[in-house]
Amino acid sequence: MRAVRFSRFGGPEVLEIVELPDPHPGPGEVRIAVRAAGVNPSDWKKRQGLMDEELPQTLGYEAAGVVDEIGAGVVHVGLGDRVFGFSQGGAAQAEFAVLAHFAAVPAALGFAGAAALPAAVETATRALDQLGVRQGSLLLVNGASGSVGAAAVQLAVVRGARVIGTASPANHAYLRSLGAEPVAYGTGMSERVRALAGDGVDLALDVAGSGVLPELIALAGDAGHVLTVADFAGAQEHGVTFSRGDAGRALHALDDIGALIDAGRFALPVARTFPLTEVADAHRAGERGHAPGKLVLLVD
Repeated sequence: MRAVRFSRFGGPEVLEIVELPDPHPGPGEVRIAVRAAGVNPSDWKKRQGLMDEELPQTLGYEAAGVVDEIGAGVVHVGLGDRVFGFSQGGAAQAEFAVLAHFAAVPAALGFAGAAALPAAVETATRALDQLGVRQGSLLLVNGASGSVGAAAVQLAVVRGARVIGTASPANHAYLRSLGAEPVAYGTGMSERVRALAGDGVDLALDVAGSGVLPELIALAGDAGHVLTVADFAGAQEHGVTFSRGDAGRALHALDDIGALIDAGRFALPVARTFPLTEVADAHRAGERGHAPGKLVLLVD
């Protein structure tokens, strides 16, 4: 099969499309013929050598496609079913991928829209679960217009929370459409939040990693009321919880999200798609920053 791989660390130019052996599912897994695969910041961090030291490396933890092989013990899907989910091996940006955790593609979505879901939905759900966001909570989301932030805003609103979200002014209309009250980030952010929230917020979630944890702690009243998924060093320095998948994933989110999408209560836009062969351009677009939504690779 064709797959994305790099054999040295560096810029997008180190990415290659190579031929690799076809994977096969183990117990509890399925293999899909990949139709779309999500692109995430972790991809360029890996490519830059900021995560794993081994070489070569493949890329991609989320994908959507058609089931074409079924592992032992899998009884709730059949050959030809449309599914989306996680590839634990990190090799989903390929013609075939083995999914260890998966769910049916919501009827309203195509493959690109489904491939955009897993990482954003799981990360947002895990963060909200760990923060204890519930009916009546006042939640501040820092970086609310990105894919994880947008997922967190919508899922918090579903829980009955009031949400304030930081973003550039160009994305404020988008945040309002998701159910959040937008404020601009940057100098004066705390004052703008207090203008909406009075004495402060109950809880704060940082998905941007923009160095604002001290401000979030002041707004939430305590470091225990703040969680970040993007600022590991800041979390250690300020006593804030850093949420990572290896501490336990909210995999139930994959099964739960379909009903919300079908009910019109959740949407995650795809900002741009690229052919698999243009993965380097997808990395360049991601590192530059882009319009709200997810970058997705399409596999022919």
